[in-house]
Amino acid sequence: MHAFLKTGKITDSPSKAVGSGEGLSEKRTKAHSVPWVEKYRPKSVDDVVEQAEVVAVLRESLSTADLPNLLLYGPPGTGKTSTILAAARQLFGDMFKERILELNASDDRGIAVIRNKVKTFAQLTASGIRADGKPCPPFKIVILDEADAMTHAAQAALRRTMEKETKTTRFCLVCNYVSRIIEPITSRCTKFRFKPLGEEKVIERLRYICEQENLDVEEQAYRDIVDISGGDLRRAITTLQSCHRLKGKDSKIEHTDIMEMSGVVPGSYLEDFVSVCKTANYGKLEDYVRNLTHDAYSVGQLFEQLTDFVVMHDGLSDKQKSIICDKLGECCFRLQGGGSEYIQIMDLGCVTIQALQAN
Repeated sequence: MHAFLKTGKITDSPSKAVGSGEGLSEKRTKAHSVPWVEKYRPKSVDDVVEQAEVVAVLRESLSTADLPNLLLYGPPGTGKTSTILAAARQLFGDMFKERILELNASDDRGIAVIRNKVKTFAQLTASGIRADGKPCPPFKIVILDEADAMTHAAQAALRRTMEKETKTTRFCLVCNYVSRIIEPITSRCTKFRFKPLGEEKVIERLRYICEQENLDVEEQAYRDIVDISGGDLRRAITTLQSCHRLKGKDSKIEHTDIMEMSGVVPGSYLEDFVSVCKTANYGKLEDYVRNLTHDAYSVGQLFEQLTDFVVMHDGLSDKQKSIICDKLGECCFRLQGGGSEYIQIMDLGCVTIQALQAN
């Protein structure tokens, strides 16, 4: 009866009532299930990994409470969005959510959104005093993540809004390819290029996370994560967390665990591909493709690794390497356009056989 009065539902035992031990354990589970990418996202500009030039400029801007329009571009996972969010938190404190409008590529960002949602938000005036009486900058920030996905019409509409609302709003565009942003917008922004993170910086951040989470990680596993991520810290952290979930709390994360979790194609498959092509036996090539498919390895991942493998291969001439790499690029393009994995790898194999036989 007591449980019914509290919840409006009849339960079989007191343990299922709201506020019971089971309910608390569920809350704890949800608290611990936060992705580490979000859990260890920088809370201030000083926490941003590497990117010294950007951090120095933003630190100076924060000290004067003035921020120019920004255009942050570079490879994914290098800290572009995290940096501007950390700067906004330092600027606005508890009013962070009220002063920020963040739009991602998952949102509709055609010309209608720019004319309505963005323009309406930009026209709102902002107070220079927080609710607690402390001073804060009298402007708002519009963050357009993955801005290179915006249409040209939307970018043209944004250009005029940036010009008119400069007193009350700052714009921050985040993208991977700055060439897709129209020139009138780039000229109105201070541009910063985010470079891929260095190996030691990524390992340093991973070690910090492992200390916080009490993880035991093999030294070689750190190097493997760095090689797989290619300077993408977000991918590195996600790989580490995935391995931790797979192995369990008290298990040591080793080299083999990283390889299995990341989906990297074993080196033996790369060597076998060249060996099979040297035999000029198309039946063996079909068997090779069939085995690769049965093992569920990604052909796109295979092509990515084959590029480095072929370039560094000592048994191939420069002409052979150029022919194979040219075909690799063509097959990757078709694969990204929805082409059949089987046809693309067979096409690459046939061209490789011809290149090896001709020279």
